[in-house]
Amino acid sequence: MPLDAPRFWQRDQRNAFLARALSPVGEIYHQIVQRRLSKPGAEPPCPVICVGNATVGGVGKTPFVRMLTKSLRERGHEAHVLTRGYGGKEKGTRRVTEDDAAALVGDEPLMLAQDLPVWVSADRPAGAEAAARDGATLIVMDDGFQNPSLKKTLSLMLVDGDTLFGNGRVFPAGPLREKPEAAAARADAIVAVLPGPEAETPPELARLAGGKPLFRAWFAIDRTSIPEGPILAFCGIGRPERFSRSLEEAAAKPIKFLTFPDHHSFTEGEIAALRVEATAAGAQLVTTEKDYIRLEPAARDGITAIRGATQVDDRDRLLRLVEDRR
Repeated sequence: MPLDAPRFWQRDQRNAFLARALSPVGEIYHQIVQRRLSKPGAEPPCPVICVGNATVGGVGKTPFVRMLTKSLRERGHEAHVLTRGYGGKEKGTRRVTEDDAAALVGDEPLMLAQDLPVWVSADRPAGAEAAARDGATLIVMDDGFQNPSLKKTLSLMLVDGDTLFGNGRVFPAGPLREKPEAAAARADAIVAVLPGPEAETPPELARLAGGKPLFRAWFAIDRTSIPEGPILAFCGIGRPERFSRSLEEAAAKPIKFLTFPDHHSFTEGEIAALRVEATAAGAQLVTTEKDYIRLEPAARDGITAIRGATQVDDRDRLLRLVEDRR
Protein backbone atom coordinates (compact mmCIF):
# COMPACT_ATOMS: atom_id res chain seq x y z
CA MET A 1 0.00 0.00 0.00
CA PRO A 2 1.11 3.60 -0.56
CA LEU A 3 2.58 5.27 2.54
CA ASP A 4 -0.46 7.54 2.91
CA ALA A 5 -3.08 4.83 2.25
CA PRO A 6 -5.72 4.39 4.99
CA ARG A 7 -5.23 1.40 7.24
CA PHE A 8 -8.58 -0.13 6.26
CA TRP A 9 -7.18 -0.73 2.75
CA GLN A 10 -4.84 -3.42 4.09
CA ARG A 11 -5.34 -7.12 3.38
CA ASP A 12 -6.63 -8.00 6.86
CA GLN A 13 -9.16 -5.14 6.93
CA ARG A 14 -11.75 -6.35 4.42
CA ASN A 15 -14.49 -6.24 7.05
CA ALA A 16 -13.41 -2.99 8.68
CA PHE A 17 -16.30 -0.57 9.19
CA LEU A 18 -15.13 2.02 6.61
CA ALA A 19 -14.32 -0.68 4.06
CA ARG A 20 -17.85 -2.05 4.32
CA ALA A 21 -19.50 1.38 4.51
CA LEU A 22 -17.74 2.63 1.37
CA SER A 23 -18.19 -0.59 -0.58
CA PRO A 24 -21.35 0.60 -2.43
CA VAL A 25 -19.41 3.66 -3.63
CA GLY A 26 -16.64 1.33 -4.76
CA GLU A 27 -19.13 -0.73 -6.76
CA ILE A 28 -20.31 2.43 -8.53
CA TYR A 29 -16.69 3.41 -9.22
CA HIS A 30 -16.02 -0.03 -10.71
CA GLN A 31 -19.06 0.22 -13.00
CA ILE A 32 -18.02 3.69 -14.17
CA VAL A 33 -14.55 2.36 -15.03
CA GLN A 34 -16.02 -0.59 -16.93
CA ARG A 35 -18.37 1.64 -18.93
CA ARG A 36 -15.47 3.90 -19.84
CA LEU A 37 -13.38 0.90 -20.88
CA SER A 38 -16.14 -0.31 -23.21
CA LYS A 39 -15.54 2.67 -25.51
CA PRO A 40 -13.40 1.94 -28.58
CA GLY A 41 -9.91 3.42 -28.58
CA ALA A 42 -7.95 5.05 -31.37
CA GLU A 43 -5.88 2.82 -33.62
CA PRO A 44 -2.22 3.24 -32.70
CA PRO A 45 0.36 4.17 -35.36
CA CYS A 46 2.56 1.30 -34.14
CA PRO A 47 2.23 -1.53 -31.60
CA VAL A 48 1.51 -0.39 -28.02
CA ILE A 49 2.59 -2.48 -25.03
CA CYS A 50 0.74 -1.35 -21.90
CA VAL A 51 2.25 -1.92 -18.45
CA GLY A 52 -0.45 -1.38 -15.85
CA ASN A 53 -2.05 -2.62 -12.67
CA ALA A 54 -5.36 -2.85 -10.89
CA THR A 55 -4.46 -0.90 -7.74
CA VAL A 56 -3.58 2.67 -6.85
CA GLY A 57 -0.08 3.36 -5.62
CA GLY A 58 3.31 1.96 -6.48
CA VAL A 59 3.67 -1.55 -7.85
CA GLY A 60 6.99 -1.07 -9.63
CA LYS A 61 5.64 -0.20 -13.08
CA THR A 62 8.27 2.39 -13.97
CA PRO A 63 11.35 0.21 -13.27
CA PHE A 64 9.61 -2.59 -15.18
CA VAL A 65 8.95 -0.23 -18.12
CA ARG A 66 12.61 0.78 -18.12
CA MET A 67 13.75 -2.86 -18.15
CA LEU A 68 11.29 -3.83 -20.89
CA THR A 69 12.04 -0.84 -23.12
CA LYS A 70 15.81 -1.24 -22.78
CA SER A 71 15.52 -4.96 -23.54
CA LEU A 72 13.46 -4.31 -26.66
CA ARG A 73 15.89 -1.67 -27.87
CA GLU A 74 18.77 -4.11 -27.34
CA ARG A 75 16.92 -6.46 -29.70
CA GLY A 76 16.80 -3.82 -32.42
CA HIS A 77 13.36 -2.28 -31.84
CA GLU A 78 12.99 1.50 -31.85
CA ALA A 79 10.97 1.42 -28.63
CA HIS A 80 9.80 4.67 -27.00
CA VAL A 81 8.07 5.18 -23.63
CA LEU A 82 4.70 6.94 -23.42
CA THR A 83 3.39 8.15 -20.07
CA ARG A 84 0.90 10.63 -18.66
CA GLY A 85 3.60 12.45 -16.69
CA TYR A 86 1.98 12.25 -13.25
CA GLY A 87 2.90 15.23 -11.09
CA GLY A 88 4.15 17.35 -14.00
CA LYS A 89 2.66 20.63 -15.20
CA GLU A 90 3.00 19.85 -18.92
CA LYS A 91 -0.50 19.74 -20.43
CA GLY A 92 0.43 19.02 -24.03
CA THR A 93 2.55 16.38 -25.75
CA ARG A 94 6.28 16.65 -25.14
CA ARG A 95 9.40 14.57 -25.66
CA VAL A 96 11.21 14.63 -22.33
CA THR A 97 14.86 15.62 -22.22
CA GLU A 98 17.25 14.89 -19.38
CA ASP A 99 17.49 18.64 -18.76
CA ASP A 100 13.75 19.09 -18.15
CA ALA A 101 12.50 19.83 -14.65
CA ALA A 102 10.61 17.16 -12.74
CA ALA A 103 8.00 19.80 -11.89
CA LEU A 104 7.29 20.15 -15.61
CA VAL A 105 7.27 16.54 -16.84
CA GLY A 106 7.04 14.43 -13.66
CA ASP A 107 9.77 12.58 -11.79
CA GLU A 108 9.29 9.15 -13.34
CA PRO A 109 9.40 10.34 -16.99
CA LEU A 110 12.49 12.41 -16.19
CA MET A 111 14.18 9.39 -14.61
CA LEU A 112 13.40 7.25 -17.66
CA ALA A 113 14.56 9.97 -20.05
CA GLN A 114 18.12 9.75 -18.73
CA ASP A 115 18.69 6.83 -21.11
CA LEU A 116 15.46 6.27 -23.07
CA PRO A 117 13.24 8.23 -25.49
CA VAL A 118 10.22 9.27 -23.42
CA TRP A 119 7.01 11.13 -24.24
CA VAL A 120 4.56 12.68 -21.80
CA SER A 121 1.02 13.24 -22.97
CA ALA A 122 -2.31 13.16 -21.17
CA ASP A 123 -3.74 12.56 -24.65
CA ARG A 124 -2.40 9.06 -25.27
CA PRO A 125 -3.27 8.91 -29.00
CA ALA A 126 -1.52 12.26 -29.58
CA GLY A 127 1.51 11.01 -27.66
CA ALA A 128 1.64 7.81 -29.70
CA GLU A 129 1.42 9.75 -32.96
CA ALA A 130 4.23 12.08 -31.89
CA ALA A 131 6.43 9.14 -30.91
CA ALA A 132 5.79 7.41 -34.24
CA ARG A 133 6.63 10.58 -36.18
CA ASP A 134 9.88 10.66 -34.23
CA GLY A 135 10.76 7.15 -35.39
CA ALA A 136 9.17 4.88 -32.78
CA THR A 137 8.24 1.46 -34.14
CA LEU A 138 7.07 0.20 -30.74
CA ILE A 139 5.60 2.04 -27.76
CA VAL A 140 5.80 0.91 -24.14
CA MET A 141 3.07 2.71 -22.21
CA ASP A 142 3.68 3.31 -18.52
CA ASP A 143 0.22 2.92 -16.95
CA GLY A 144 -2.95 3.61 -18.94
CA PHE A 145 -4.41 0.16 -18.24
CA GLN A 146 -7.72 1.80 -17.32
CA ASN A 147 -7.47 4.39 -20.12
CA PRO A 148 -9.35 3.25 -23.25
CA SER A 149 -8.36 6.17 -25.52
CA LEU A 150 -5.62 4.18 -27.29
CA LYS A 151 -5.90 0.55 -28.36
CA LYS A 152 -3.31 -1.73 -26.79
CA THR A 153 -1.52 -4.39 -28.77
CA LEU A 154 -0.61 -6.25 -25.58
CA SER A 155 -1.28 -5.54 -21.89
CA LEU A 156 0.84 -6.66 -18.95
CA MET A 157 -0.81 -6.50 -15.53
CA LEU A 158 1.61 -6.06 -12.62
CA VAL A 159 0.58 -7.22 -9.15
CA ASP A 160 2.42 -6.59 -5.89
CA GLY A 161 3.30 -10.03 -4.54
CA ASP A 162 3.25 -8.75 -0.94
CA THR A 163 0.02 -6.81 -0.72
CA LEU A 164 -1.81 -8.31 -3.72
CA PHE A 165 -5.11 -6.39 -3.85
CA GLY A 166 -5.21 -5.08 -0.30
CA ASN A 167 -8.62 -5.61 1.29
CA GLY A 168 -10.02 -6.63 -2.09
CA ARG A 169 -12.39 -3.69 -2.36
CA VAL A 170 -12.64 -0.99 -5.03
CA PHE A 171 -11.72 2.65 -4.34
CA PRO A 172 -12.57 4.39 -2.05
CA ALA A 173 -13.41 1.28 -0.01
CA GLY A 174 -10.04 -0.20 -0.93
CA PRO A 175 -7.02 0.28 -3.18
CA LEU A 176 -8.48 -1.26 -6.34
CA ARG A 177 -9.08 0.77 -9.50
CA GLU A 178 -11.36 -2.05 -10.63
CA LYS A 179 -12.06 -5.63 -9.63
CA PRO A 180 -9.07 -7.93 -10.20
CA GLU A 181 -11.04 -10.38 -12.33
CA ALA A 182 -12.10 -7.62 -14.71
CA ALA A 183 -8.55 -6.31 -14.98
CA ALA A 184 -7.08 -9.77 -15.51
CA ALA A 185 -9.59 -10.49 -18.26
CA ARG A 186 -8.10 -7.63 -20.32
CA ALA A 187 -4.49 -8.57 -19.57
CA ASP A 188 -2.45 -10.77 -21.88
CA ALA A 189 -0.09 -11.75 -19.06
CA ILE A 190 0.27 -11.28 -15.30
CA VAL A 191 3.53 -10.19 -13.66
CA ALA A 192 4.04 -10.90 -9.95
CA VAL A 193 6.34 -8.23 -8.50
CA LEU A 194 8.08 -10.03 -5.65
CA PRO A 195 10.48 -9.03 -2.85
CA GLY A 196 13.28 -11.07 -4.42
CA PRO A 197 14.15 -14.05 -6.62
CA GLU A 198 13.60 -16.54 -3.79
CA ALA A 199 10.08 -15.38 -2.94
CA GLU A 200 7.21 -17.67 -3.84
CA THR A 201 4.51 -16.54 -6.25
CA PRO A 202 1.20 -16.23 -4.36
CA PRO A 203 -1.15 -19.03 -5.50
CA GLU A 204 -3.92 -16.45 -5.92
CA LEU A 205 -2.09 -15.07 -8.92
CA ALA A 206 -1.87 -18.42 -10.66
CA ARG A 207 -5.62 -18.75 -10.27
CA LEU A 208 -6.16 -15.18 -11.50
CA ALA A 209 -3.97 -15.76 -14.55
CA GLY A 210 -6.17 -18.70 -15.51
CA GLY A 211 -3.68 -20.15 -17.97
CA LYS A 212 -2.32 -16.85 -19.24
CA PRO A 213 1.46 -16.35 -18.97
CA LEU A 214 2.55 -15.57 -15.41
CA PHE A 215 5.96 -13.95 -14.90
CA ARG A 216 7.99 -13.26 -11.77
CA ALA A 217 9.81 -9.93 -11.36
CA TRP A 218 11.76 -8.20 -8.59
CA PHE A 219 13.89 -5.10 -8.11
CA ALA A 220 17.59 -5.58 -7.41
CA ILE A 221 19.91 -2.82 -6.21
CA ASP A 222 23.24 -2.23 -7.90
CA ARG A 223 25.59 -2.75 -4.96
CA THR A 224 28.29 -0.66 -6.60
CA SER A 225 26.06 2.42 -6.21
CA ILE A 226 26.04 2.12 -2.40
CA PRO A 227 28.71 4.32 -0.79
CA GLU A 228 31.15 2.91 1.75
CA GLY A 229 30.51 3.56 5.42
CA PRO A 230 27.37 4.52 7.36
CA ILE A 231 24.40 5.75 5.34
CA LEU A 232 21.24 7.67 6.16
CA ALA A 233 18.49 6.84 3.69
CA PHE A 234 15.41 8.85 2.76
CA CYS A 235 12.72 8.54 0.09
CA GLY A 236 9.31 9.74 -1.02
CA ILE A 237 7.89 6.80 -2.96
CA GLY A 238 4.69 4.78 -2.86
CA ARG A 239 6.19 1.72 -1.16
CA PRO A 240 9.16 2.95 0.94
CA GLU A 241 9.52 -0.44 2.61
CA ARG A 242 10.66 -1.84 -0.73
CA PHE A 243 13.62 0.52 -0.79
CA SER A 244 14.44 -0.30 2.82
CA ARG A 245 14.28 -4.03 2.17
CA SER A 246 16.36 -3.73 -1.01
CA LEU A 247 19.08 -1.90 0.92
CA GLU A 248 19.15 -4.60 3.57
CA GLU A 249 19.28 -7.36 0.97
CA ALA A 250 22.26 -5.55 -0.56
CA ALA A 251 23.94 -5.67 2.88
CA ALA A 252 23.45 -1.93 3.42
CA LYS A 253 21.82 -1.13 6.76
CA PRO A 254 21.05 2.58 7.13
CA ILE A 255 21.54 4.08 10.58
CA LYS A 256 18.20 5.76 9.91
CA PHE A 257 15.50 5.48 7.25
CA LEU A 258 13.22 8.47 6.71
CA THR A 259 10.05 8.42 4.60
CA PHE A 260 8.04 11.16 2.90
CA PRO A 261 4.82 11.04 0.82
CA ASP A 262 4.98 9.67 -2.73
CA HIS A 263 6.25 12.23 -5.31
CA HIS A 264 7.19 14.55 -2.41
CA SER A 265 8.76 17.88 -3.42
CA PHE A 266 11.62 18.33 -0.99
CA THR A 267 12.12 21.84 0.39
CA GLU A 268 15.48 23.48 1.02
CA GLY A 269 14.75 23.24 4.73
CA GLU A 270 14.09 19.51 4.59
CA ILE A 271 17.29 18.82 2.67
CA ALA A 272 19.25 21.05 5.04
CA ALA A 273 17.83 19.17 8.03
CA LEU A 274 18.75 15.83 6.41
CA ARG A 275 22.32 17.07 5.86
CA VAL A 276 22.63 18.19 9.48
CA GLU A 277 21.39 14.83 10.76
CA ALA A 278 23.68 12.86 8.44
CA THR A 279 26.70 14.98 9.34
CA ALA A 280 26.04 14.57 13.06
CA ALA A 281 25.90 10.79 12.59
CA GLY A 282 28.95 10.66 10.33
CA ALA A 283 26.79 9.16 7.56
CA GLN A 284 26.26 9.77 3.87
CA LEU A 285 22.82 10.61 2.50
CA VAL A 286 21.32 8.16 0.00
CA THR A 287 17.98 8.05 -1.77
CA THR A 288 16.24 6.44 -4.73
CA GLU A 289 16.83 7.46 -8.34
CA LYS A 290 13.26 8.73 -8.49
CA ASP A 291 13.78 10.99 -5.46
CA TYR A 292 17.20 12.15 -6.63
CA ILE A 293 15.89 13.24 -10.02
CA ARG A 294 13.18 15.26 -8.26
CA LEU A 295 15.73 17.30 -6.29
CA GLU A 296 16.88 20.66 -7.57
CA PRO A 297 20.37 20.25 -9.11
CA ALA A 298 21.91 22.44 -6.40
CA ALA A 299 20.41 20.21 -3.70
CA ARG A 300 21.92 16.98 -5.07
CA ASP A 301 25.47 17.68 -3.93
CA GLY A 302 26.60 15.04 -1.44
CA ILE A 303 23.50 12.86 -1.96
CA THR A 304 23.91 9.48 -3.64
CA ALA A 305 21.22 7.98 -5.86
CA ILE A 306 21.02 4.23 -5.31
CA ARG A 307 20.67 2.56 -8.69
CA GLY A 308 18.94 -0.69 -9.46
CA ALA A 309 16.95 -2.56 -12.08
CA THR A 310 13.99 -4.90 -12.41
CA GLN A 311 14.88 -8.53 -13.02
CA VAL A 312 12.48 -11.01 -14.61
CA ASP A 313 12.43 -14.78 -14.61
CA ASP A 314 12.48 -16.04 -18.19
CA ARG A 315 13.01 -12.60 -19.72
CA ASP A 316 13.38 -14.10 -23.20
CA ARG A 317 9.90 -15.60 -22.98
CA LEU A 318 8.50 -12.20 -22.01
CA LEU A 319 10.25 -10.52 -24.93
CA ARG A 320 9.06 -13.20 -27.35
CA LEU A 321 5.50 -12.64 -26.12
CA VAL A 322 5.82 -8.94 -26.94
CA GLU A 323 7.46 -9.55 -30.32
CA ASP A 324 4.91 -12.16 -31.34
CA ARG A 325 2.09 -9.66 -30.80
CA ARG A 326 3.67 -6.78 -32.72
